[in-house]
Amino acid sequence: MSVLFICYPKCTTCKKAQAWLDEHQISYDLRNIKEQNPTEDELAGWVKESGLPIKRFFNTSGLLYKELKLRERLPGMTEEEQLKLLATDGMLVKRPIAVSGGRVLVGFKAADWESALL
Repeated sequence: MSVLFICYPKCTTCKKAQAWLDEHQISYDLRNIKEQNPTEDELAGWVKESGLPIKRFFNTSGLLYKELKLRERLPGMTEEEQLKLLATDGMLVKRPIAVSGGRVLVGFKAADWESALL
C-alpha cells in the first residue's frame, strides 16, 4: 500500500507523522504542501472521501488563517468558496494529510493512522 503524504517539512506534527510512517514501514509519496498545494478538485474529493466537514481542512492555528480573519469569514462562505480559498495557499490547509485507498486522514493522531493504515 502506498500513501500520498502531504506535509510541510518544517512542521513538527508532520515530522512525527513521517517518522510514524517510516517506523511502520509504510511506503509513501511525499508532497510538500508549500510547493505543491492541493488543487480545488483534490480538496473537494478528500472532503467527500473523509466524511469530515470542510472546516477540518483549514489550518486554524496558522498565521495566514488568522491574518485573513477566517474564523469570522468562513461561516458566511459557501463550501465552493472555501475550497477555492484552500486551493490558493498550502499554508491554509491543515496538515499532514494522508490519502490511501479511499481513506483521507487530516492531522496526525497515531491511533487514527494505525486503524486506517495498518
